[in-house]
Amino acid sequence: MNSCWSARSNFDYHCAIITMKRAAIFISIVLTAHFVHAASQERSVSPSRQFVIYGAHAELRGVVSDLAERTKANLLTLLRQRDNWIVPIVVNLQPQQPNLPEIPPADLRFSQTGFGLKLQIDLTISKNIDASLVKRELLRAILLEMVYRKESHIAAGSVFVEPPDWLVEGVLALAPGSDRGQLIGALTTADKTESLETFLRQRTALLDSMGRTLYRAYSFAFVQMLTDGRKGPGRLAQYIAHLSNASNEPLADLKAQFPSLLGDAEQTWQSTLSQLRKLQPYQLLTFAESERRLDELLLVRVSEANKPAKTVGLDELAQRKISDSEKITLSELNRGLLVYVAEANPVLRPIAREYQAIIALLARGKRNRIGKRLSRLEVTRKQLAARMSDIDDYLNWFEATQMKSGSGNFTGYLKAVDQSEVSTSKRRDPLSVYVDALEDQYGD
Repeated sequence: MNSCWSARSNFDYHCAIITMKRAAIFISIVLTAHFVHAASQERSVSPSRQFVIYGAHAELRGVVSDLAERTKANLLTLLRQRDNWIVPIVVNLQPQQPNLPEIPPADLRFSQTGFGLKLQIDLTISKNIDASLVKRELLRAILLEMVYRKESHIAAGSVFVEPPDWLVEGVLALAPGSDRGQLIGALTTADKTESLETFLRQRTALLDSMGRTLYRAYSFAFVQMLTDGRKGPGRLAQYIAHLSNASNEPLADLKAQFPSLLGDAEQTWQSTLSQLRKLQPYQLLTFAESERRLDELLLVRVSEANKPAKTVGLDELAQRKISDSEKITLSELNRGLLVYVAEANPVLRPIAREYQAIIALLARGKRNRIGKRLSRLEVTRKQLAARMSDIDDYLNWFEATQMKSGSGNFTGYLKAVDQSEVSTSKRRDPLSVYVDALEDQYGD
């Protein structure tokens, strides 16, 4: 009996050994395949050697490398700092997968490993990739490296402090080639001005399209305010270096680095906004010019890959689900309307703001009752056009007939009328003189 149990135990033992060996071989094969794939994955290293780009083809990796280096160079120029990077940034380019639509187009991951800090950006490459989004994530990674480059011993599970949104947006707005006119236009047309405390606590993820544009304008103004003066750039660099110890009071953290904010920070903020609003004076369009400009803006021109560009109306988009390219076009249209409001005839500004609200809803896929709102807007515009035409006719008549001193617009017309009423000069040849004499003698 004991010999049977002993034989059975030996058999089970040998079976377990065989199973473990098979499992070890399987794991070895999987790991070997993984390492071979990782080793075979091509990569490119940027000129400063801080950015290591994996995936895609060499040309695309070169484009990303150039964009990353230019983004860093713009930041260092603004801060007047040297490139003293320590932590490399890995950029992983991955193709868009139809079965995984939930993957974000750009994902920044920051963690503490056994070998130190790790910064990695996963970029999903697609036809409609947003270059501004890529630039924004690259800048966020660069700022994170500056914040934690001297914090090599971070406990596992620690919460990392990300650079504030206003810093990212402000640096991007101050980069060479940025469209600042649009931002100044947003400041000019804002219904109210946010206080500095409120602005510093806002998050772009919670704002709509118009709110984000205004937030970028505030960020542009604030970073420009901080970097003004000889010591401003250096103080902003020190602020970034101390962000890892930031508190829940953003204004207090700023005051620790910027003595100019120790006084009346709100007054300084409002003064900066007032100065920016005066940088680009707008000449208001007439009603007719505003109407033509609005009609041009509302023609939504959509361009898709391998397809000719087409023009669609808002009423058509309100009846169906819109594509990603149409969403991008609508966002651009909303930005155009934001600038249009600043220069349009005041009568049409409420109309333009209503179009902005409608476009924002369409971009989010909301189509409920949009058609009726568009119809009401069309009726209102026709009524306004008819009323403004009547007003123009009345003003023209009043100026031409009732005003003692005219503007000069009708001088040529009135002169022509007067000349038509004056008899032509008489001819002085003998025959004409004889005929005139007969007319005087036998006239009447």
